[in-house]
Amino acid sequence: MFTFEPAAVLRDVTLRDGLQLTGGMLSTERKLATIRSLLALGVESLEVGSMARPDLVPSMANTLEVLAELTPAELARCWVWVATPRHVERAAAAGARNFQYCFSATDAHNQANIGRTTEASLSAMPAAVEISRDVDGQIQLCIATSFTCPFDGQVDPSRVVQIAQDERAVGASHVVICDTLGQAVPAQVSSLITRVRLETPAREIVFHGHDTWGLGVANTLAAISAGATMVDGALGGLGGCPFAPGASGNTASEDILFATRPPWLTPDVFGSLVRVSEALLMELDEPNRSKAAQGARSPAKAFDWVL
Repeated sequence: MFTFEPAAVLRDVTLRDGLQLTGGMLSTERKLATIRSLLALGVESLEVGSMARPDLVPSMANTLEVLAELTPAELARCWVWVATPRHVERAAAAGARNFQYCFSATDAHNQANIGRTTEASLSAMPAAVEISRDVDGQIQLCIATSFTCPFDGQVDPSRVVQIAQDERAVGASHVVICDTLGQAVPAQVSSLITRVRLETPAREIVFHGHDTWGLGVANTLAAISAGATMVDGALGGLGGCPFAPGASGNTASEDILFATRPPWLTPDVFGSLVRVSEALLMELDEPNRSKAAQGARSPAKAFDWVL
């Protein structure tokens, strides 16, 4: 199998970050079917929606309906994007127990994305943590634009470390380091993940990468080697941030899985995953950017991973 070590969990973010830039909309029923297909195949974790304003991100308008239809066992493997304590409260009322509390390392992007300063978002985090604890949930500290900002350029790594060290974020179960624009390189990713692991309170580390400059998989493997225990990807490389000019698709889940080969991923399971991805992308009228999915359609049939 050649499983990549150390191991990390893939969180598929198709139904949140993947859908943000698409023109297509998915019904509650279609989202539920996708969630259940991915979970049944063995994908260990999913991000299934966002509490962002539906007038700004219409594809997230039915997030609460999706959460309300999931079983407790399914919800235990699903995450929802939040940016305020009120978001956590509303998502929790619908059944969510895993929350990704996100804000940006730079004020410029945080204002564009969330409409407040980074300090304001950080100041509100203890209340968000408290609400998550009240429902026996867990909450992640998600730092967008950890490497570069579309408005301010390069981000000082010490700024990211400072946020992760802040006592108002100590209640987080994970720290999510985001290459929002896909402009980081592997040595840079490894360096920042290592600093966060060594210089901030002990928490799980997540890497969220984009493939804008073609280094999505390389950066993901660098993050895992540096200590990330969860990594994000989206089917077919779908997605991007509508409030970050220059941000294109996420690193493809298919590419991450083919590179890391977790024990549950057999050639047959991979083939089923590619088919789920292809059907969804066709419905959304989006191209398939996954190199592994393209390889799976190769005429070189002697290779076990070719469909």
